[in-house]
Amino acid sequence: MSTPVSWLLIEPGWRVESSDGSELGRVEEVTGDSGADVFDGLAVASAMLAHPKYVPSEQVGEIVEGRVQLTIDRAAFDALDEFKEPAEQIQIEPQKASILARTETWAEDPAKHPESVGIVRRALEWLGRAGRR
Repeated sequence: MSTPVSWLLIEPGWRVESSDGSELGRVEEVTGDSGADVFDGLAVASAMLAHPKYVPSEQVGEIVEGRVQLTIDRAAFDALDEFKEPAEQIQIEPQKASILARTETWAEDPAKHPESVGIVRRALEWLGRAGRR
């Protein structure tokens, strides 16, 4: 029996299974806020060149090293929407802020989310040849 793993440790390339244990695809991206321990969901690609589907966290069941099992079957997975990149977060300063404060805020990098998996990396992960990050 495998030991349960926190959602924070899920990595791209992990196998994703339906509620009956059949393989649906591979994790492409994990969305959420690790600082606030908020898990939003997964982007799951069903084939190497397929557009990933978005799986909300409510439909994620067991998580063990290298595998994520969903609480839905293949038909429900196929009906899921395509994954869209989360919007970048920006902080809007009030107009009373000094020009220097507004400029500094504008110049800072917005909150970063994990990079999307490139086509070469995705191919290597599907073939089991990609190294761990």
